[in-house]
Amino acid sequence: MNGGGGSALLGATTNYTAILRPLQWLVVALIFLFFLRVARAVWVEVRPAGPRQTRRERRRAQREQERALAGPRPRRRKQLYLEILEPPDQAGRTFELDDELTIGRSPGCGVPTTYDVYSSTLHARLYRRSGQLWVEDLGSTNGTFVNSERIIQPTKLVKSDLLQVGATVFEVTR
Repeated sequence: MNGGGGSALLGATTNYTAILRPLQWLVVALIFLFFLRVARAVWVEVRPAGPRQTRRERRRAQREQERALAGPRPRRRKQLYLEILEPPDQAGRTFELDDELTIGRSPGCGVPTTYDVYSSTLHARLYRRSGQLWVEDLGSTNGTFVNSERIIQPTKLVKSDLLQVGATVFEVTR
């Protein structure tokens, strides 16, 4: 009786071994692939970098590329600035007039007027067209004024013009 029962038990364990052996090899293969990925990630992080440019060299190369794409630069007039005249606690602050900037209460504006409750979030836009400076109202509630006249369309600005946005008065200066 012992011999017959042992062979039945041996046959049952053999079937499990046939199933478990491929699963064991599959787990070993997955572990091996995992370690290969880890080794690759470590290598990418610690490998010596090739010759690197300094920040100055990268900026110089970028400027040269921009100049090559832009072609000859048109002559620019002297730089214009916006100087705050009113309110008195902000008087004297100046803002450089680039190619385009916005004025408003939004902190992302080029000229933020967060102190002025009468200016809109995006009140006005200043931009250059054909080398001239223009201002455009962006649908503000209280309007934009150039030399005390409310503007309804883009208006050209020149040196000494007064620009009013909300309760803030600017002067265009050099």
